[in-house]
Amino acid sequence: MNKTKSIILLILAFALLSFSNYKPKLFVIGDSISIFYGPYLETFLDGKYEYDRKRDEGQSMKNLDNPAGANGGDSRMVVQYMEKLYASHTFSEDILLVNCGLHDIKTNPQTGKVQIDIDEYKHNLNKIYNLAKKLKTQLIWVNSTPVNDSIHNAKSHSFHRFNKDVLAYNSLADSVFKSKNIPVIDLYAFSAKFPLDAYIDHVHYTTVYRKLQAAYIAGFIQNYQTHYTK
Repeated sequence: MNKTKSIILLILAFALLSFSNYKPKLFVIGDSISIFYGPYLETFLDGKYEYDRKRDEGQSMKNLDNPAGANGGDSRMVVQYMEKLYASHTFSEDILLVNCGLHDIKTNPQTGKVQIDIDEYKHNLNKIYNLAKKLKTQLIWVNSTPVNDSIHNAKSHSFHRFNKDVLAYNSLADSVFKSKNIPVIDLYAFSAKFPLDAYIDHVHYTTVYRKLQAAYIAGFIQNYQTHYTK
């Protein structure tokens, strides 16, 4: 074997080794539900994926109902954040895990008006899809978790939420993304099986159920066969 062939084979061997050790990069944009299950999701994916998310220095935990920092907020806020990512020219993650909906359906108790109406929600979902394409990342959608009307609205007085709206917005998101062959993680159906004492407040979950949500999402991601086109 001549020297040139040996060098070529050596290069190919290193390339194959690098490819086999490559860990896809996962980036999460989501509301406070995702902030709580996030650390466990990172643990479950450790060694298989590089995990990152929209971050802050503690602002998001000061008031979970007023999204800031790591809290992705409503669909309008998610679009604005993704536009910043695109403008930065620094985003290189393989998979983008996105959720928004619970902040969109916040309802004014006096007027009955929702924060983001369903028509704008649909418009924003299409923007999220188009921005993901521009970012050259595999979008995976996570639908919103259930709301128990009586528990939520007895504890939250500045705004209300209703499960009928969760169902309507989830159904719309399912339709939009499945029509575009975007995978949807049905976190609603999974979380709907939890008992009522799974809630620690009006909408968030105890540690046990956060871990279960993270395990469910991790399983979906690992079983989903995606082709990276970076």
